[in-house]
Amino acid sequence: MADTPTPMMQQYLALKQEAGDALLFYRMGDFFELFFDDARVASRVLDIALTTRGEHGGQPVPMCGVPVHSAEGYLARLIKGGCRVAIAEQTETPDEARERAKREGSPVSKALVARDIVRLVTAGTLTEEALLEPRRANLLVAIAPVRDGVGLASCDISTGRMELEECPAEALDAALARLGASEVVAPDDWDEAFPDIIARPRADFRSEAGEARLKDIHSIATLDGLGSFTRPMLAAAAGLIAYLDHAGRGTLPFLLPPVARGSGAHLAMDAATRMSLEILEAQGGGRAGSLIACVDRCATGAGARQLAEDLSAPLADRNAIEQRLAGVHYFHADPLMRADLRAILRQAPDIGRALGRLVAGRGSPRDLGQIRDGLSEARRIRDILASGIDLPPLLGRMIDALGGHAALVDHLARALVPSPPTERGQGGFIASGYDHSLDALRETSGNARKAIAALEAKYREETDTASLKVKHNKVLGYFIEVPAKHGDKLMAADSGFTHRQTMAGAVRFNSLGLHEEATRIAEAGAHALAAEDGHFEELVGEVVAAREAIAATAAALARIDVCSALAERAVEGDWARPEMLDEPCLEINGGRHPVVEQALAKTGERFVANDCTLGPDDRLWLIGGPNMGGKSTFLRQNAIIMLLAQAGSFVPATSARIGLADRLFSRVGASDNLARGRSTFMVEMVETAAILSQATEKSFVILDEVGRGTSTYDGMALAWAVVEAVHENLQCRCLFATHYHELSRLADTCDALSLHHVRAQEWKGDLVLLHELAKGAADRSYGLSVAKLAGVPPPVIKRAKAVLDKLEKGREKTGGLAAGLGELPLFAASAQAEEKDRDALRDALHELDIDTLSPRDALDKLYELKAAAGETKA
Repeated sequence: MADTPTPMMQQYLALKQEAGDALLFYRMGDFFELFFDDARVASRVLDIALTTRGEHGGQPVPMCGVPVHSAEGYLARLIKGGCRVAIAEQTETPDEARERAKREGSPVSKALVARDIVRLVTAGTLTEEALLEPRRANLLVAIAPVRDGVGLASCDISTGRMELEECPAEALDAALARLGASEVVAPDDWDEAFPDIIARPRADFRSEAGEARLKDIHSIATLDGLGSFTRPMLAAAAGLIAYLDHAGRGTLPFLLPPVARGSGAHLAMDAATRMSLEILEAQGGGRAGSLIACVDRCATGAGARQLAEDLSAPLADRNAIEQRLAGVHYFHADPLMRADLRAILRQAPDIGRALGRLVAGRGSPRDLGQIRDGLSEARRIRDILASGIDLPPLLGRMIDALGGHAALVDHLARALVPSPPTERGQGGFIASGYDHSLDALRETSGNARKAIAALEAKYREETDTASLKVKHNKVLGYFIEVPAKHGDKLMAADSGFTHRQTMAGAVRFNSLGLHEEATRIAEAGAHALAAEDGHFEELVGEVVAAREAIAATAAALARIDVCSALAERAVEGDWARPEMLDEPCLEINGGRHPVVEQALAKTGERFVANDCTLGPDDRLWLIGGPNMGGKSTFLRQNAIIMLLAQAGSFVPATSARIGLADRLFSRVGASDNLARGRSTFMVEMVETAAILSQATEKSFVILDEVGRGTSTYDGMALAWAVVEAVHENLQCRCLFATHYHELSRLADTCDALSLHHVRAQEWKGDLVLLHELAKGAADRSYGLSVAKLAGVPPPVIKRAKAVLDKLEKGREKTGGLAAGLGELPLFAASAQAEEKDRDALRDALHELDIDTLSPRDALDKLYELKAAAGETKA
């Protein structure tokens, strides 16, 4: 017969079923305990001891636990380990549980404290300061596939920001790469193979529900005033809000009114481009070595998060870009104002995230203090900006957002102590003088403690026991303790003391006077805590009522921080303000790769700057030269310069004239995706295919070593065809690096193509890489010299040279690999000829009456068609 689970275990199993695949933190006194498989997972991730508690089904029950007071640190590690955690709290005290048992007629001795899951902690629903990275946004994204499109809803509940957008199904990968979500939810019937997506019921993703919930949350009758939202957008919003409801157990976090994101408002980049340019994360993982690590000089976490968003989604609207550039230029030209503002910003707390915690009901007195201090610093920044002359429009709009909180700041300043604690349960955060009745309770409590000290002295004198002490603990409260040898003296019936507990070396007593003083302390302390708690709720209510205005202030501080930080970076690196144009050009003088330049500076080396000039008549550069010569760096630096410019930043160059791009593509570097069955060459071809199918005349493309992952003939043929396709079909700005010298012949037939190479020289048998770009084709690749530099053994180099000499002599006899390629028609002409042949074949097929043909006639006709298509009979 199976064991009957204990009441506690029954309660645990019921809660675990409700928690599903989340780990269950089961509150037991001062610990959160985990059992069964949850305990095994947690002990492995947290590296804590796995023990057992009782039996279930005849087997010991695995168990581990973490202290409640330090649970946040353990939660952070579990979330980073890919876990989700359900928090089951005690919803009543043991005394309340016993009273309930009496009412229900159950044994009081077996009363089980009621527990309930109060919150689901997941990667995308974090608000706690200890669980969040200050300089990184924490996005939750919901996906709603609807007909031919996909709705996307994203929000950072730590600040309340929410965006809705719609994209084609084929652009979903790029959208998710841009957002970099911590957690993604989607309908459970969606059959797309995206990893690590949380499946939710399809019924949660109804556009009507999304519209209704948004109206209800923001207390409005229509969404028209917020923007134009499509049905897929609203369906995604419904799924996101439903998931937040589920995670918060019916309590929604802070959500600002949603912003509709337009499809053409930003520079589009796919996931491969983001990885290639290492915008927010280096290819090896982590922030170090990334573009943002090189650019970020923000004084606040909120500013760093805003900068990351700007770099992830550069603008495609020239006016909006110019407004950002004007803001950066203003601080660039006024170093004194910039220094003053940055000094204040360094002291400003993260009021956006403090507000998010307070609105979500997870705030603390410290968060109120951060709101007070942050709004005070905002007023100082407003005064500095208001004193400026000829403020650009972007900064001018910040002035209004930074003011308007005088009454709230004054109230918080009077109500709170200078440094409020993170815990509200212990009190002590309301300032003296704010509430006279609270001050009186505190005085009563303080006087009572003095009275207890006086009582202790009195009892020592009366009993002639110098070692008598009045002590306190959580179980007994206040009590009198004397060494065991003096216990009999206080045991006497007329002593006035009541025996409570005998210890190994001491005896504990109570007295009427001590009881009265202890009661006064307890009552005064409890009333004081209740009073402070009431004031806390009152102050939080005021903050919540002003939440949208405070959020606007937080956003303004972040934007000012970004503008001043980019100005600081521009001064530090001698960066130039780019001139933004509508025509498709790219004229960069003295361009540099900021990440590489910064790395070289640490070793005392100088980065070699290079120019790049692309225009309608010279829009495709074919770049040759040796490995390690700087081709890939040159390609990436120009893409990064364009990205920075459209994000609203100065750029690492002497000067720059940049025509707006609608899309940016980077196919640079070798990578594979073995998990999806793709080799390095396959990944290269997939990325190249995306460029050829998605780039437009306004796009900017960088391509490096297309075709290198296959045979020489296949690779060169592919590279040749891709260059022609870019030149003839896409007609976009493009930098194409290659080792195939034969491609230089394309300059004879492609009018807008020019030849360039990275310079190198051999000196006394050694290769000297100059990292300079020059006009004209490269004479050779210097592959053997690079191999020698890399340390390939001399016998191998010698043998390779002999093989190379043999191959080059053979090529001279045959005319080389590219013999006859110059006689081929251009890509477009070739495609037209093929289409004409297809039309002839279609006409021939259309005229066939298949039903009248004998088997022999049908076979003959098939051979005729194959011959017409250029294929001979086998």
